[in-house]
Amino acid sequence: MVGHIPARLAAATSAACLCATLTVAPALSAPPTPRAQGHPALTVPTASQSGSATDLGGSATASGGSATGLDGSATASGGPATGLGGSAGGLRAGTAVAAPVIGDSVRAEQWHLKTLNVAGAWNYSTGEGVTVAVIDSGVDADHVDLQGQVLKGLDLVDPEGDGDTDLVGHGTTVSAIIAGRSDDNAGVVGIAPKAKILPVRVLDRENRYDDAMIVAKAVRWAVDNGARVINLSLGGNGSSAALAAALDYAFAKDVVVVACTGNASTSTSTGVWYPAREPGVIAVAGMEKDGTDLWSGSITGKETVVTAPATQLVGARPDGYWRVQGTSFAAPMVSATAALIRSRWPTMPAGEVVNRILKTAKDRGVPGRDDEYGYGMVDPTGALTAELPTVVQNPLDTTASPGVARIGSAPASGGQAQSAPDTTGKGTVGALVPGTNAGSAIAGGQAEAPAETHTWWPAAALFLLSTLAALLTVRRFAGAT
Repeated sequence: MVGHIPARLAAATSAACLCATLTVAPALSAPPTPRAQGHPALTVPTASQSGSATDLGGSATASGGSATGLDGSATASGGPATGLGGSAGGLRAGTAVAAPVIGDSVRAEQWHLKTLNVAGAWNYSTGEGVTVAVIDSGVDADHVDLQGQVLKGLDLVDPEGDGDTDLVGHGTTVSAIIAGRSDDNAGVVGIAPKAKILPVRVLDRENRYDDAMIVAKAVRWAVDNGARVINLSLGGNGSSAALAAALDYAFAKDVVVVACTGNASTSTSTGVWYPAREPGVIAVAGMEKDGTDLWSGSITGKETVVTAPATQLVGARPDGYWRVQGTSFAAPMVSATAALIRSRWPTMPAGEVVNRILKTAKDRGVPGRDDEYGYGMVDPTGALTAELPTVVQNPLDTTASPGVARIGSAPASGGQAQSAPDTTGKGTVGALVPGTNAGSAIAGGQAEAPAETHTWWPAAALFLLSTLAALLTVRRFAGAT
C-alpha cells in the first residue's frame, strides 16, 4: 500500500472510471501548508503514454502492463476496462502514473500555458467576474492553488456536503486548470485565474453516477445559481432525454456548455461520449504535448468540435499535485477560454462566445473541420482578439433535441416560457436516443381509429336535408307560376 495517500483519496476504489486516468506511486510527501508559507513538496504521478496505471491504494505497474485504477481495469493497448463503461453509467476521461514533482517545479511543468499562449490572452482578460460550474467529483476548496476561488456549491451525493470536498481528486484538477490562482510563481495557475468555481458533486466515492438524472439536476442548479460556463469532464456511451432537456435549459439561459469527448481506454464503444455529442455542446478532444498531433487515447467523431492539450499535464489534487492525461483535462482549457471571453465582453451572448472559440481555433489535420480535430486546437488569444461577424445563435445547435429551446438571450428572471421541461424520471444514460421519446404513438385498436369510420353519417344527413329543402323550394315556385 502507498502509505502517504490521504484516506479520503484511498476511498476511491478501482471500480471508479474517469475521462482521465489518475494514479499515484510511492514518494515522500509533506502536509499541506498555507499559501503564504509556500507550496507543499508532494508527489506528482506522471502520465502514462501506454495506458498503464495503478490503484490509488496499490503499487505502480511497469509501463505497458495491465492496470487497475480509477478507470477500472485497462491494458496498455487500450483493451477492456471495467467500471461504468457501459451505457448505464457515467465516466470521466483522463490518466496518471508516478514520479515526484515538488514545489515550484509544478509551474514549470505546465507546458500547455506556452502552447496556448495564455500569457498573451491575459493581456485582454483573466476571467474576472465569470462563474464556471464544475460538475464533477467535488473540489478541494482548501487546496493552496484554489483558496478563495471556490464558491459554495452543491453535493448531490452527500446531503451534508456543499461540493467543496473531493474524495477522488479529479474535480480539483479540473478546477485548477480553469481558475488556479496567479498571485505567485508556484503551483498550478489557471487559464482564467480570476474566474470563480461553482462546484457541483455528482460522482460518488467510486467515481461514478448510475443515473444521468443526477447530472441533469446539477446542470439546472448550476444555471440557476449563476454559472455562465459549465464544464462536464464526464459522460458515458448512452444518451439521456432528461440531461438533454437540462442542457437545453442551460442554452435558453445563455450558458456555454463544454464536455470531453471521452477516452478510448475507459469506453465500451468508439463513439463520442454523451453529453459531448449533444447539439450545442462544445465537444473537446485531446492533443499530444507537441500541439500538432491528436492524442492516441482520445475518442473522436463527427461531433468533435475543438481540441486542447491532454497529455503530460501537471494537476492539483487534494494535498498536492500529480501528472494526469485525458480529455477530462482538455475540456477545462476550453471552459476557461469561454470564461476569458465572457469576462472581456460580459454582455456577449453564449452563441457568439461559442462561435469565437470555433472560428479562431488553429486548424489541425485536413483543412477545415474534420472528425478528429474538429475546428482545430483552441486559441485563447485569438478568441479574444479576432474581429468576427455577429451570429444570432450557437452554430453547433443545429439539431432538435428533447429540450425546447436553443441558445440565445437569457429569458427574463422567473420566466417559464423558454425553460426546458423537467423530465424527471423520463431518461437515464443508456435510454433511447434523445428525441425518440418526444411524443407517444397511438396503439392499434384504440378509440381514435374506428371513430374516423363514422364521421360520414353527419355529413350524409346534412346533405339529404339540404337536397329535400331544395326540392320543396322548387315545387313551391313551380306552383306559384
